[in-house]
Amino acid sequence: MDADKKQRRKIRALKKKSDKHILEYILKISEDVHNITDIDILLDKLLYEVRKFTNAEGGTIFLADEGSLKIRYTQNDTLFKDASMKYKYLGQEIPVSNDSIAGCAAKTGKLSVFKDVYHRGKSCKCGFNRQFDLSANYRTKSVLAVPLKTVRNKVIGVIQLVNAKDEKDAIISFSGKDQLFVSYFGNDAAVAIEKATATREMIMRMLRMVEFRDPKETGGHVNRMGAYAVEIYDRWAVKRGFPQELIRRFKDKYRIAAMLHDAGKVGVSDKILKKPGKLDDDEYKIMKMHTVLGYRLFANTNSEIDAMAAEVALHHHERWDGNGYPGKQDDLFGISVVEPCRGKEEIEIPVTGRIVAVADVYDALISKRIYKDSWPEEKVLEFIKENAGKHFDPEVVEAFFDIYDVIKAIREKFVEEPSTMEAPPKQAEN
Repeated sequence: MDADKKQRRKIRALKKKSDKHILEYILKISEDVHNITDIDILLDKLLYEVRKFTNAEGGTIFLADEGSLKIRYTQNDTLFKDASMKYKYLGQEIPVSNDSIAGCAAKTGKLSVFKDVYHRGKSCKCGFNRQFDLSANYRTKSVLAVPLKTVRNKVIGVIQLVNAKDEKDAIISFSGKDQLFVSYFGNDAAVAIEKATATREMIMRMLRMVEFRDPKETGGHVNRMGAYAVEIYDRWAVKRGFPQELIRRFKDKYRIAAMLHDAGKVGVSDKILKKPGKLDDDEYKIMKMHTVLGYRLFANTNSEIDAMAAEVALHHHERWDGNGYPGKQDDLFGISVVEPCRGKEEIEIPVTGRIVAVADVYDALISKRIYKDSWPEEKVLEFIKENAGKHFDPEVVEAFFDIYDVIKAIREKFVEEPSTMEAPPKQAEN
């Protein structure tokens, strides 16, 4: 019997027990949830847990944003077999109103449950738009929508689940135990969501400081880097047989670390960062210091995220063939420029750095900047392939191409926003 079937059996057995046992189960998984730092990994975990308990075919987490609800995470076993599809709907908005089931749950602050949303009854005030079902050739039947409330009773979002299934995969209604679990777990999860959202906002403020210094470090770029890195890592780790829970825990820290890969540029002077034309050798040594400065910024702490951010910052310009930088410097806290030395190579470079190296070069080449045009996609992919075993880890390149449909979906989702900064002089890539 595979792990999924065993898990379903455990959940069915749990549902036959008392509410006390269900609450104990909630407390157990809540401990894991509150240890998750990254908002996207948190939402993935939340949706996974509630779908596992209810055996729901699909689900969506909406978060409140200035009077509307935005799709922040979505899963569906039938519609999203292609992993890239989950990025298609992210960011779409619905009003907080009776026009939709999720909007109604957010407006009233009350749970909504339907055996069949196409037959809601004349007294129901919640609307349901069948347009999605028609366009996707899908049939939404049973629905459970639960508002996410903070300890201050503020609704910050909605978890909406669709099509609960029995052990024979027939669609059934969401049970009373389902409603109890999602309600209790959702209220506890709302606290974790607030905390993770605050962490993401703090990180984005820090990254905007880097953007003020270096126009390459845009909001779109850092969001893409975080998403690219965790998706490539996921594929790489699955192919190596890593346990899913270990992968999920690693990705929580890794997304944030990947977003912070160039944070050390805050310590490089504007004269270097914004110089028009190509840097000379001495200037390039100083530019290379952003890897060391990023390492210094996050090193010597007890935080797992800081430790991984230091690792990524230091290694994302190392090369598989040993010709990268900063290499094996004698004293990372004593140097003021990166002096020539033997670079780290192959598995001397942590996988975190090897993955970000591929993602960073890909995004730099394929993205248009105010100082350069983008490369044609075919040329970028050819460059990545040709540099497997030279610049890049061949296994990471293989994972990249395995999920290239996901990579493209990420690129299309996190587009550049119009810059508020004055365009710097035209500058060569370094």
